[in-house]
Amino acid sequence: MGAIVSALSAGAASGATDTAKKVVVDAYDGLKSLISRRFGAESEAAAAIDKLEAKPDSEGRRQTLAEELNSVQAGSDPELLSAAQTLLNLVRTLPQGEQHIQTATGSGIAQAYGTGSTATVTFDRPPSKHD
Repeated sequence: MGAIVSALSAGAASGATDTAKKVVVDAYDGLKSLISRRFGAESEAAAAIDKLEAKPDSEGRRQTLAEELNSVQAGSDPELLSAAQTLLNLVRTLPQGEQHIQTATGSGIAQAYGTGSTATVTFDRPPSKHD
């Protein structure tokens, strides 16, 4: 799941301002189209992608997209995962492309975006008999 969200986030942030990015844009459009075909053009997943495109740096929109993709079990679709990995690989080939990519999987994950950003995770443990 993390790879799909990362790919869509990176693709949305990369933009299409010069010819060298056309392959990335095509891969991004392909992944987006695949999601629309799988889950519906009017699905919550498709709507979350559109909202992420409007604000590609929004952590909240990334989380919403992850939630919507998780609800339709997109992470278990081999074709979606393959398309996402292809897009991530293409983004990495762009100048500074690696800066757009963060993949996180699991629980207790903190992600920071942008220069000077920080992220923390705090776990509260239940009191033990010895506390």
